[in-house]
Amino acid sequence: MGKLVMVIDDSLPVRKIVEVCLRRQGIDCLTYADGVEAIRTLAEQRDLLPDLVLLDIALPRLSGYRIAQILKARHPRRPVVVILSGYDGVLDRLKGRLAGASAYLTKPFRTEELLALIKTHLGESEAEPPAQQAHPE
Repeated sequence: MGKLVMVIDDSLPVRKIVEVCLRRQGIDCLTYADGVEAIRTLAEQRDLLPDLVLLDIALPRLSGYRIAQILKARHPRRPVVVILSGYDGVLDRLKGRLAGASAYLTKPFRTEELLALIKTHLGESEAEPPAQQAHPE
């Protein structure tokens, strides 16, 4: 079964960019403009649990920090929460860690940077497996 990433960001361009990048890598993706809707979906579909959540801080109705706390209270080990935010202050990063985020990436970001972070947290190596060498007989 493939990996599933949930993207919660009120910016449509950010959601679309992330979704295209992930799908090109063969990673399934669910996107939400609102954290309340994402939490509701997870509550209604109990068998649906993403491997990783990319989460904006400044969201309508419920902050990203609060969403991270809710996710971690319900599922301490999974999903991995990564904050994706335009805020770059030390306090913002600290609040993200305290809320349960494993990583923090500031916007604007490079897609290579995002994919490397996702692969690291999903336990996938970017390195190609070593080529088999022929052994002379």
